[in-house]
Amino acid sequence: KILVTFKLAVVLFFPHYRENWEKKPILIQRQNPDYYKGLFSTAEFDRILRNNDVQYGVNLDVTSYTNGKRETHNPPGRALPYTVWDFYESGCSLRMLNPQAFSSTVWQVLSILQEKFGSMAGANVYLTPARTQGFAPHYDDIEAFILQLEGKKHWRVYNPRSEDEVLPLVSSPNFSQDEIGQPIMDVVLEAGDLLYFPRGFIHQGDCLPDAHSMHITVSSYQRNSWGDLLLKLMPAAPEIAMEEDVEFRKGLPLDYLQFIGVQNSEKEDPRRDRFIAHIEGLLKKLVKYAPVDASVDQKARDFLHDCLPPVLSAEEKASSVYGAPARWGDGEALDVTVQLKGQTQIRLLGAGAARLCGDGDTVSLFYTSENSRVYHKEEPKSIEMKHIDAMEFLIHSYPKFVSVASLPCETMEAKVLHAFGLYLRTLAINDLFKLLLYINVCILW
Repeated sequence: KILVTFKLAVVLFFPHYRENWEKKPILIQRQNPDYYKGLFSTAEFDRILRNNDVQYGVNLDVTSYTNGKRETHNPPGRALPYTVWDFYESGCSLRMLNPQAFSSTVWQVLSILQEKFGSMAGANVYLTPARTQGFAPHYDDIEAFILQLEGKKHWRVYNPRSEDEVLPLVSSPNFSQDEIGQPIMDVVLEAGDLLYFPRGFIHQGDCLPDAHSMHITVSSYQRNSWGDLLLKLMPAAPEIAMEEDVEFRKGLPLDYLQFIGVQNSEKEDPRRDRFIAHIEGLLKKLVKYAPVDASVDQKARDFLHDCLPPVLSAEEKASSVYGAPARWGDGEALDVTVQLKGQTQIRLLGAGAARLCGDGDTVSLFYTSENSRVYHKEEPKSIEMKHIDAMEFLIHSYPKFVSVASLPCETMEAKVLHAFGLYLRTLAINDLFKLLLYINVCILW
């Protein structure tokens, strides 16, 4: 139910995002306290503490904000229920830093959102006692969605203080109350409500006297700007230009050090004007040498490394390699043979689970299905591709099923090996011979 709710929420939000995305806050008050039921709860928070190795500073922060002072109270070691709830009873806020590592539902929700955003989606859970505040006013470097799960919380949101703090690249330090001006939004979120605000918008939340608060902050779009793409693109563009255009290989003026540089920046010199004009001309020419596709692929590789692994439904898992009948019995391995034929129908499981990326003379498939639910616990997953046309065909055919025989490989053996290679590394096949390629690629390439 909660996944259906989130898919619907995504569909409803994104057609209107241009009006508000990166521009101004959105408040949705639903008057439905069960809207997020099943996403996360204090009961699940307690179960996670009891059943998992939750570490202070890694998975959990204990914080307070009193008399204008923000403090962190993390002791070393494991966050055991007794000490955690003792902190809470003492008026401290609890922040679970990566609930997706422990909660399958949060993991599923973020896996939906990361594909829609084209950027890593993360989450923190905040549990705050009544009549307290856990954090000082500040702004973040992410697009933030506050989903109120339990209780209620008083929120104040403030405009960026200057143009320099609009869509910032890094989060702010803590502010004092007299540094932030007057709020543009002053609201109480109740269970089922949502508050969105762009990066750079200062915010603070405090609990009212009559209720605790639990909310989850879903975040995305960290370092996902045009400028971040240009940082990938620009270093390579001059290298290509120098190889292909003699204008970029011509030498600098013999006397350029006499009129350019900080010590000469205040001098009026026509040579300086000509020098800068020449650079402007080269920069205009540089655009056509910019390796846009390769730079986007670099961003895509970073994104796929950031991603959570995709989530298989029970049906998909049952029909994947995880559901293969291979087993040990009667002193031997049984049912280890999988038959793939030309008429076997195949497709990718998801549109964003893998991507072909070029790197010099090679093309590799980068994929997410072996990623960890813990951020960057694993190295990026990729494999050099042999049958590039076949993989492109599968990617561009999604979501349609295609036959193994239709793969553009030279021989039927190559077609079957390509499909079987996908299957071996987390794929799916059902009894109707429909193969779900859940990209995790195989050495058979």
